[in-house]
Amino acid sequence: MTGQSPATARNFAIIRALTCLMFLMFAMTSDAVGSVIPKIIAEFHLSMKAASAFQYAPMAAMAAGAVLLGFLADRLGRKPTIIIGLALYGVASALFALGSSFGQFVALLALEGLGVSIFKTGALALVGDVSRSTAQHTGLMNLLEGFFGIGSIIGPAIVALLLAERLSWKWLYVVAAGVCALLVVLALLAEYPSERRSERPPAGLLPTLALLRDPYALSFSCLISLYVSVEVAIYVWMPTYLGFYHGALIAFVPYALTAFFVLRAAGRLLGAWLLARCSWTTALAVLSIAIFACFASSLAGGSRLGLILLPLSGLFMSVIYPTINSKGISGFPKAEHGRVSGLLLAFTALAAALAPFAMGAVSDAYRSPRYGFVLATGFALLLALGLAVNALSGASRRRLRAMEQLEYAPEAPATLTPAPTP
Repeated sequence: MTGQSPATARNFAIIRALTCLMFLMFAMTSDAVGSVIPKIIAEFHLSMKAASAFQYAPMAAMAAGAVLLGFLADRLGRKPTIIIGLALYGVASALFALGSSFGQFVALLALEGLGVSIFKTGALALVGDVSRSTAQHTGLMNLLEGFFGIGSIIGPAIVALLLAERLSWKWLYVVAAGVCALLVVLALLAEYPSERRSERPPAGLLPTLALLRDPYALSFSCLISLYVSVEVAIYVWMPTYLGFYHGALIAFVPYALTAFFVLRAAGRLLGAWLLARCSWTTALAVLSIAIFACFASSLAGGSRLGLILLPLSGLFMSVIYPTINSKGISGFPKAEHGRVSGLLLAFTALAAALAPFAMGAVSDAYRSPRYGFVLATGFALLLALGLAVNALSGASRRRLRAMEQLEYAPEAPATLTPAPTP
């Protein structure tokens, strides 16, 4: 950016690197759960429903933290909030080295989820502070999710390497703790941009949920929940589902999850191509319809077709979550971005907790993981319908245009100055 001093440019680079690495680190552990669950089922003799605690425990804690503590980013400021969250996440991850029971690991995962809820709301609010337009906000969010996609590839790869060397999967979390220590150092070194902070932003469950009285917040919360329910079906249960496949392509089964994450990362090119040629609402509607087609065709064609189409669905997922998240946050004043980020993160985490639990329960009831994917296909249908309605109504585009005039100044150069001391 033009007009920046060397110190400002350096601080901006540190903040950018810090935020990207936070998303990468979180993805390393959250998206590796599909690779870990088959191992803990065998190690602790668990049912699918019980094993899903490795997914729903951290996500439930994240949802609670996002709703109850999302205001911290607006009251304390972005920097203290990020440091507190990273410290909690790092300590919980490091303690995996000492854990030995399923209950201990679930408790540590819950602490991790609480830490993520704190540092991620701070990071999401920070994106608004360094953005000069709603379009730039969406661009930065997509960049962050690009690093999340890289972490999604690294995490399962580390698990595979550990198992190949006959080491425990739990050392993945110890590696994440080391990355977290580096992030805390970066967070302490960085000078953060000035913020529009409220001395007493509403705190707690009821004030945050009161945002849902706004139809804009309610609709984006529902859309983000549906998307997460669809995505989590792949990285939590697809490895278990494909474990029952014994056809000619069986050699591909161990690589299906990695293929999904690689295609999800590559899908950024497809998403960028669509966003450059049509409105974001149309692009998301088209991509969600393609995802539903992959899920529905997988059910119709059985696991043999699912082995191809379920990983392929990642190609259409990449830009949906960051775009929904960005547009949802950008529809509110910057002084409320911490609370709004907390609300959307809460719905993200609740969906990531409840959807795989429901899929596991349905699969146990009918004694086949295929029935869990019947439920996931229903989520994909609702997502496609919701995004199609959003594209046709135009209400979200009008809201964002109004907020652009009130909150963003594209012509003003971005500056980074130390935030007021809380």
